[in-house]
Amino acid sequence: MPLPTDLPTKQVFSLFEEFKNFAFKGNVVDLAVGVIIGGAFGKIVSSLVDNIIMPLVSVVLPGDQGYKDWAIGLGGEKIPVGLFLADIVSFLLLAAALFLFIVKFLGWLMKTKAAVETAPAAPEPTAEEKLLTEIRDLLKAR
Repeated sequence: MPLPTDLPTKQVFSLFEEFKNFAFKGNVVDLAVGVIIGGAFGKIVSSLVDNIIMPLVSVVLPGDQGYKDWAIGLGGEKIPVGLFLADIVSFLLLAAALFLFIVKFLGWLMKTKAAVETAPAAPEPTAEEKLLTEIRDLLKAR
């Protein structure tokens, strides 16, 4: 009795090969690196907002306590308005930085690259120029 050609081990190795090709393609690795760098960038922006911008805001606006202690009392509960305000400022700064980098800077780079790649090509020779080239080549051949 012949062995089946579709052995489970072949299927497993085929599945493993497909997964390896998917997981280690350049796009997936680039995406993972982008997510990691994005997370680190988010922490930097959060630190900027929490440690520099919001303390400056609390100095400018009246109040004895820092912005983290700003709260509205409602029914005996404190609603931390200062923390929410810090998150809004953090989001706006992150969105502005991403807009400037992705839309403006990378857009400028893409336009520059496209301008270099699409340099004007030599114009197509006219029928007269083609005929004169043929005559010149014939005269050279004699």
